[in-house]
Amino acid sequence: MTEKKTERIDKILSNLGYCSRSQAAAFLRKHSVQESKTHIKDPSCKAAASNLTINGEKIDHPDGIFILLNKPAGFVCSHDPSEGTLIYDLLPERWMRRNPVPSSAGRLDKDTTGILLITDDTKLIHTLSSPKSNIEKLYLVTVDKPISKETAELLTAGTLILQGEKAPCRPAKLTLLDDNRCEITLTEGKYHQVKRMFAACGLQVLKLHRRKFGEYCVDGIEEGEYREISFCS
Repeated sequence: MTEKKTERIDKILSNLGYCSRSQAAAFLRKHSVQESKTHIKDPSCKAAASNLTINGEKIDHPDGIFILLNKPAGFVCSHDPSEGTLIYDLLPERWMRRNPVPSSAGRLDKDTTGILLITDDTKLIHTLSSPKSNIEKLYLVTVDKPISKETAELLTAGTLILQGEKAPCRPAKLTLLDDNRCEITLTEGKYHQVKRMFAACGLQVLKLHRRKFGEYCVDGIEEGEYREISFCS
């Protein structure tokens, strides 16, 4: 069995967003922090985060956060409040005081809805975001005019070069749902890629929803709600 990592209590409390390291002594006086029923009063003591309880409750996500969020329209994938209403406003406030702070793997436009994967595991963010991982993302797309056979062929051919790009988009998978709606699956995430791909074909995207991200699907989760995912999924 792998031995659990131990760290100073003040560092644990700070990294998990409960208080700053300088506030740890006061936090320990105000709250009942225990490891194996032993009360901890000294912020310099070391413990395994997963063994701790605070006021009788298990410590919040000691091994990291990994969630699936159904993003509503009108929210931005940013940590900067000046950019608008943040997706992180939908999450517990304490999570935003964690170190590292949870972030989304890739972004969705403000008016785009659907699945976001959010974690404080920086290596996992890199893996999920990297084009080298070849992770499929499935979008439901509604456009302003009928999708022609020629458009479908161009989007799936792997020859479409977007304005400002040197390399063509990777071949997409496309399934027509009706004249103006389709499912499109990509394995990369260029800036505004879906909208730019359809714009290059003379079509304007009116509605965009990301339904799947790799093995994860947003079906059954209400907009603005999230579901926790196991790191071993």
